[in-house]
Formats: sequence, structure tokens, C-alpha cells
Amino acid sequence: MISQSIALYNWNNGVIMIAIFGIVCLVLIGLLVKFMTTSDRDKEDPKER
Repeated sequence: MISQSIALYNWNNGVIMIAIFGIVCLVLIGLLVKFMTTSDRDKEDPKER
């Protein structure tokens, strides 16, 4: 009975690391989409196009 109440592994650290990894991935994808949609051509002189 005692062996069933003792936790063999603490899941809190793994859950926190997965959450941080997911947030970092979302931020990187957001930055990639931002860089892809932003164009520097709008700032150039129209004669150079």
C-alpha cells in the first residue's frame, strides 16, 4: 500500500519544460511570419523599381 502512494517521478519539471519549448516555438514562428510579410520595398524610391 505504501508503494502505491510514493510518486516514482515528478512530472512538474517536464510539463514546465514542454510549455517553455512550446512558447519559444510559437514566438519563433511568429517572428518568421512577420519577417516574411514585411517588405523593405515600400521604403525604397519608386524610381528604382
